Amino acid sequence: MVTTVKIEGLKELEKALEELPRATGKSVLRRTLKKAAQPVAEDMRARAPDDPATHGNDLKSSIGVSTKLSKRQARIHRKMFRSDKASVEMFVGAGALPQAHLQEFGAPQHGPQPFARPAWDGNKMQVLEAIKDTLGAEIAKAAKRLAKKRAKG
Repeated sequence: MVTTVKIEGLKELEKALEELPRATGKSVLRRTLKKAAQPVAEDMRARAPDDPATHGNDLKSSIGVSTKLSKRQARIHRKMFRSDKASVEMFVGAGALPQAHLQEFGAPQHGPQPFARPAWDGNKMQVLEAIKDTLGAEIAKAAKRLAKKRAKG
């Protein structure tokens, strides 16, 4: 199934981001992406199976939003994507649990219990809207802080 999404106004936001210092722009993007990804992480936690025997040290509690990957995940990611120092990435999903994909897709002795894909499918349009809505406000706040800082110094 193909889904077409059209978001207007991103070119203007990109121009506004380019006017900010690079580090400030990356911080704005990180804050925006983290805020937009939270609903997906919350939905994933709600859908993930919970094992009461683990006392909170399980798949459900490992799900989060971060710019960091485990060493294994980072190694796989580097093979798949070239590092672009100007870009910002945010990851949503289970922590460094090697069994997370088995829970999602199943194994010969264990049927699949998908939690990540349904969470993404149910929230992807909300994520795009949140990015669109939040990015402009974050850029304006950063520009205001920068102007105030320049006026002081």
